[in-house]
Amino acid sequence: MSTKRVNFRLPEELVTQADVTAKATHKNRTEVVIEALRQYLADKEADEGFRERVVDLYLADEIDYEMLVEVVGRQDAEAVKASKDVLDRGEELADELAEL
Repeated sequence: MSTKRVNFRLPEELVTQADVTAKATHKNRTEVVIEALRQYLADKEADEGFRERVVDLYLADEIDYEMLVEVVGRQDAEAVKASKDVLDRGEELADELAEL
């Protein structure tokens, strides 16, 4: 897996907690933060309301199909994509009919 360097600020108490956790688990701070972020994201992705908001982002063309797949899974993403295609085609048909 490729990595990307990012810089951000954390509250000092979180850094201290991460450092203590790293020392206690024989890991480095980066590994602790990665594990915590992965767990947080997994919890979010299991939340149905979050998944619905991600679908809304896809339907509004704010995220791409591959990002949708990452969050909701390929099978659900394919169903959403098919629905979006039908909705988009319906709008095109309505526009064509309006022009008649």
